[in-house]
Amino acid sequence: MSYQHILVPVDGSKISFSAVEQAAAIAKAFNCQVTAISVVAEDPFSGADFYYSSVAIKDYLIQAYENAEKTLEQAKELAQKQGVTLNTEIIKGYVSADTINETAEDKKVDLIVMGSHGRQGFQKFFLGSFALDVLAQTVIPVLIIKE
Repeated sequence: MSYQHILVPVDGSKISFSAVEQAAAIAKAFNCQVTAISVVAEDPFSGADFYYSSVAIKDYLIQAYENAEKTLEQAKELAQKQGVTLNTEIIKGYVSADTINETAEDKKVDLIVMGSHGRQGFQKFFLGSFALDVLAQTVIPVLIIKE
């Protein structure tokens, strides 16, 4: 199988950067395009039952975009070390498997490479498994990086 376009969601964690390194290695081997995305929640308080000021949201958004840009710049540097040019994009929306899968479909990728924190037991029960949700909701192949 040959890949043409790989999608890598990054969140600034060590495991997401490991996924970038793996995606870059695959992209180099198949001479394909790779895009790293970082998702910024437009309204982190949606569904909250309290009122908040627009100043708090504005401050949140400024910081969230700065963090996403910094994360994507680090991802670019990791890919460049392997001689791979990484496309990057900040996606506005909910931080969810749906957002990752919709982005993958919109970009017509044929592989998603993402990290998994490997939570188990109560952590997995309470926090869920983001990678598992992506895997369960897509028909696109998903490569899960565990370390």
